[in-house]
Amino acid sequence: MQYRVFGSTGFRASEIGLGTWQFGGDWGSISEQNAQSILNAAVDNGINFFDTADVYGGGRSESIIGSVFGNRKDLFIATKLGRLEGFPDGYSLELFRRCIENSLKRLGRDAIDLIQLHCIPSKYLENGEAFEWLRILRKEGKIRFFGASVETIDEALTCIKQDDLSSLQIIFNIFRQKPSSFFKEAAAKKVALIIRLPLASGLLSGKFTKDTKFAESDHRNYNRDGNAFNVGETFSGIKFEYGVELSEQIKPLVPQSMNMAQFALRWILDHPEVSTIIPGASRIDQVSKNALASSLPPLGDELHSKLDHFYKTKVEGYIRGKV
Repeated sequence: MQYRVFGSTGFRASEIGLGTWQFGGDWGSISEQNAQSILNAAVDNGINFFDTADVYGGGRSESIIGSVFGNRKDLFIATKLGRLEGFPDGYSLELFRRCIENSLKRLGRDAIDLIQLHCIPSKYLENGEAFEWLRILRKEGKIRFFGASVETIDEALTCIKQDDLSSLQIIFNIFRQKPSSFFKEAAAKKVALIIRLPLASGLLSGKFTKDTKFAESDHRNYNRDGNAFNVGETFSGIKFEYGVELSEQIKPLVPQSMNMAQFALRWILDHPEVSTIIPGASRIDQVSKNALASSLPPLGDELHSKLDHFYKTKVEGYIRGKV
């Protein structure tokens, strides 16, 4: 595993982290024992960056992380607030304080390493009020750093204006390349970039067919067309059937030395401004295979050029949702 400096925090984050949305139940059912085994496997594979949120299973994901890691100082735990309570217009300093205190209890930590605004309405990012609340809570010692998980490039650019912003989290993958337009600006301000949905909800694993079925509780079933939340959070906004076609077209480009998921992760890591990637995992073998992407060689300019052309001609015009 290779490590990168996480913005201005001084922490060196594993290039491959672990996202834990799946522990909340929105990717099908995962037992607590299985989730704990996945977390331990992640550490065994050199992963030291973990991303969660209070809304994942109403705190279940945080609680599972807390049960395994407790207050370990060598691991960086990032969580989020703003969707479980208060959304979309009920935010306040008091609510933020309560949400953070509840997350601290579930995680079993003295302070939260990184709290992120969780795709909250743009007006709260623009007027800066939410950031002022986070500064107060940082002074109180409840959090160490703060950032934002956003849905659009405009939201990212708004957040970067906050001089003490530590991180930005955004969707970025072979099917969602446009966010790279602000990467250099983020790097210049030493804002860490956390990449979510790097495999486009699994499309870029290359394992789905048009007949693939998902559990009723899986967002890839109930949010396929944005019926529950931003459609861009599921399959990166690509219609599932078309996404399967696109994945099949990419397969011939994948070097024999890696699987398709590793190929997709390596493509992201070839962007030096990226701090860490947070693929999810529902099995231990997925953790170890994803972690190997960090040790793979860069894809090279020719492959990047082909994937850039592929995106512009076959993908960009078919993305739904906020970008």
